[in-house]
Amino acid sequence: MNQVNRMISGFFWIALFLAVVLLPVCLLLVAPTPSGRPFWLEFSLALGFFGMTQIAVQFVLIARFKSLTAPYGIDVILQLHRHLALVALAVILLHPLIILIDNPSRLKLLNPLSGNWASRFALVSVLCLLILAGTSLFREKLKLNYEYWRFSHLVFAVLAIVSAQLHVFLAGLYTNSWWKQAIWITATSAMLALVLHLRLIKPAWQRGRQPWHISEVRPERGETWTLVLEADRHAGMEFLPGQFAWLKLGGAFTLKEHPFSFSSSAGSRTRLEFGIKALGDFTSTIKDVEPGTAAYLDGPHGAFCIDRYPAVGYVFIAGGIGITPMLSFLRSMADRKDPRPILLFYADRNWEDLAFREELELLKNRLDLNLVFVLEEPPDDWQGEQGKINSEILERHLPEELIHRNFFVCGPAPMMNAVQDALLEFGVSKTSIHLERFNLA
Repeated sequence: MNQVNRMISGFFWIALFLAVVLLPVCLLLVAPTPSGRPFWLEFSLALGFFGMTQIAVQFVLIARFKSLTAPYGIDVILQLHRHLALVALAVILLHPLIILIDNPSRLKLLNPLSGNWASRFALVSVLCLLILAGTSLFREKLKLNYEYWRFSHLVFAVLAIVSAQLHVFLAGLYTNSWWKQAIWITATSAMLALVLHLRLIKPAWQRGRQPWHISEVRPERGETWTLVLEADRHAGMEFLPGQFAWLKLGGAFTLKEHPFSFSSSAGSRTRLEFGIKALGDFTSTIKDVEPGTAAYLDGPHGAFCIDRYPAVGYVFIAGGIGITPMLSFLRSMADRKDPRPILLFYADRNWEDLAFREELELLKNRLDLNLVFVLEEPPDDWQGEQGKINSEILERHLPEELIHRNFFVCGPAPMMNAVQDALLEFGVSKTSIHLERFNLA
C-alpha cells in the first residue's frame, strides 16, 4: 500500500468511525421516541449511547484486521484503543451521574436490592468497565500475570457490553420498535462474532493452514536469544523489515501470545528469526524451548518499516533489545545490496551486553554502515561514546545534511522521548522520525 492509498484508506476509516459512534445518537431522534422528558435526562441518555458505541468499537480495534491497521500501524491502533476506552468510560460514568443530579430520588437504583433489572445490568456493566480500566492502567503495579490479565480483559469486556445491551433492552425507551431492536441485536452479535473470530476461528485456521515449528534456539549476548522458526509445508510469511508478529508456542489456542519483532531479513519467508531478551516471565523461558516445538504466528503487523518511508539515507537509533527491528532493516538491506548510507546508534549497559555486535561489524562489509556504540558502563580502555544517547552524542555523529534522512528509534521510552526532542531541536521534521513504542499489552 503506497502513501497515497494509505492516506485515502486512513480518511475512510476515520469517517466510518465517526459515523458509527454518532449513529446511536441519531437513532434517538427517530420516532417513536419518548416525549415530555427533561433536557438533562435526554442528554444523559445520549451520552450513555455514545459511550456504549465507543466501547463496542473497541472490539473492532483489537481484532487485528490488516485493512484497518495498515494506514496507521497496529501500535497506533492499540494506543487509540486505550485512549478511546478511557474516554468512553468517562462518558458512560457521566450518564448515571447526570440522572442522579437531575433527580436524587433515583439514588435507590444504585442498590441492586431496591433497583430493577435494567439498573442491575447497568451496575454490572459499569463495574466491569471499571475493573477493565483499573487492571489495564495498573497491571504492572498490581503484578498481574500477562496471560491471566488478557483472559480477564476479554471476559470483563464481553460482560460489560452484553450487560449494557441488556440494560438498554430492559429500559425499553429507545428500543421500542422492531427495527431498533434488530439493530441492537445485530450490533451485539457482531461484537461477539469478532471475539470468536480472534480467539477461535483465526487460531483454528492457523493450526490447519499455517503451522510453524522451532528449528533452533540460539544464545546471543546480554541474556538475548534468537528463536528460529521454519514453515511446515506452506509458503511462509511475507513481511516488511521492521514489522512484528504475535507468537504462540505449543498450541494455537493458548492464551500465551506475545508480540515480537522479526530480526531476520524480509527476503526469508519460510525461515524466520526473532531476537528475544529475557525480561519477563514468558521471555525468560525462551531459552528452554525445545527444537520441534509447534509455533503459530499472527502477522505481520506494524508500520515501523523502512519500506514505507523511502529516503536517500537512514539513521537507526536503538537501545537494548530495540536493536531487533534494526537488525531486520540491516539484514534486508544487505540482501538487497542497498547502497544507501546508514548510521546506527546502539546503546546498552556494557560491552558484553551488546547483542549481535559481531554481526553488526560484519554487516559493515556489505553495507554503507557507520556504527556508534554507546555504553552506560564502559570498560576502562573504552574510546567510544558513554552514558545515555543524548543531543550531544547525536550532534557529534549526525551528518550535516539531515533533511533527506529518515530516523527510526526503538528502545526504552525515556530514550525515545529524549532522542525525538533532540532531533526536533536539530530541525528534523516530525514526519521523518519514526518511533516503535512496543507496549501492546
